[in-house]
Amino acid sequence: MGHGHSHGHSEGSEPTPQALASRKRANWLLAAVLVPLGVLTIVAMLVMWPSGSREGISFSSPYQAAPGVTFDTGRIQSVVVESCTQTGQSNTGQTDPGQNSQGAGSQCTFAFTEPDKGGDVVKVVINPDVAMSHGVDVGDSIRYLNLSAVQGANAGSGAPAYVFVDFVRSIPIALLAVLYAAVVIAVARWRGFRALLGLVGAYFVLVSFILPGLVEGKPPLLLALVGSTVIMIGVLYFAHGFSARTSTALLGTIFGLGITALLAAWATDAANLAGVGNHDASTLVNMSPQISISGIILCGLIISGLGVLNDVTITQSSAVWELYELAPTTSARKLFSSAMRIGRDHIASTVYTIAFAYAGAALPILIIVMLYDRPLDEALTSAELSEEVIRTLVGSIGLVLAIPVTTLIAVLVVKATGMKRLAASGGPSVSADELNDTGALAAAAAVVGSDPHDKHDAETRLDAPGKPVRPGSRRAQREAERRGTAGTD
Repeated sequence: MGHGHSHGHSEGSEPTPQALASRKRANWLLAAVLVPLGVLTIVAMLVMWPSGSREGISFSSPYQAAPGVTFDTGRIQSVVVESCTQTGQSNTGQTDPGQNSQGAGSQCTFAFTEPDKGGDVVKVVINPDVAMSHGVDVGDSIRYLNLSAVQGANAGSGAPAYVFVDFVRSIPIALLAVLYAAVVIAVARWRGFRALLGLVGAYFVLVSFILPGLVEGKPPLLLALVGSTVIMIGVLYFAHGFSARTSTALLGTIFGLGITALLAAWATDAANLAGVGNHDASTLVNMSPQISISGIILCGLIISGLGVLNDVTITQSSAVWELYELAPTTSARKLFSSAMRIGRDHIASTVYTIAFAYAGAALPILIIVMLYDRPLDEALTSAELSEEVIRTLVGSIGLVLAIPVTTLIAVLVVKATGMKRLAASGGPSVSADELNDTGALAAAAAVVGSDPHDKHDAETRLDAPGKPVRPGSRRAQREAERRGTAGTD
């Protein structure tokens, strides 16, 4: 008698030959762009690979290069505060550049430390800034400079034989790393594990290629672009797999990376970012004439935005695919506008993320500026803060522009590679009026669960905005029984 219809759709339905041909063309187009780009990047990386030589590098502290001087570790047994002139410690501040000068009669902090390698307890002088700000406690593990061999050859110099360098933080950092890995794997499972491995690979590129290249004076812009592209290719494909979705995100990431690099190159020169306000930068300048501080700043501006850029591009690409699967017959224009609404929310939250991340890193500088009561415009353009401000602006511009480009590429690719299962199986379609911007989910429910000839059924499924009826659910069965049908006429 009547026609038969299903309230579901066949997951195993095959795409039409036209859909397969379109999908193949889109994949070939992505490969035609990404494969040469990847090969060019790898070739450039091999050509620019640093030699690893450290000739011409001189350390600012003579003790770091002096023969017989070692860095030892130990655990503090007791802490005392006494005159700096006692026990031969006449002037602790002149033995190490990191210490403040101590006049006669000043009080110094000493930590009696048991060496981890064994032997007698040694008396380590603690830097005045560490003693005042954080202090040392019994049981702390510290790293100290062992100058006993030098002091033995220069007896009577009055300089301390053991000088505090830093705390040993291996255990708490290791515990946090294990906890982080466990949380990521527990929530994201296999994909989270692959992302962690990708992170290890990214740091390998950073430590083995980018950092040594900067030390040897390689072109910083090219170095950052090549290294960052290699990192993104490895991280994206390793964590998310080889697919058109991942390739789309990679294209958007590379576009954003290029914009960020161009802006960073211009801003570094136009704003005269020389790094003169940074103590570490001054140390690097004195270590080797090949090291360019402005080049390091330029490279840092590009690398600092990689994580957030990767985040927004993969999110936008995934959003387009998910929206398309919910409503496969949505026009490209509507699909783009829907995905961009998600992108605009992401832009707003990500801009805050970048700004506050950099503000947190520059908090000591912000406090100093606040205490000096300097005008806001003068403070933001000062040598101390200008780098962080430009880093925030450059990174934000790059990621904001990457979002519409990634969305557009994703829409074009998903429309070309979409399986169109319903169309292939002769299933129903949804009109353009039903696929409006606010009813995409409801329209998708109508696509997968209603009969195009049953107007009452479609209206029933769309009459509760935001609460579409899931095909096969109890509510769907009750409605079908109320209308006298259980899935077939």
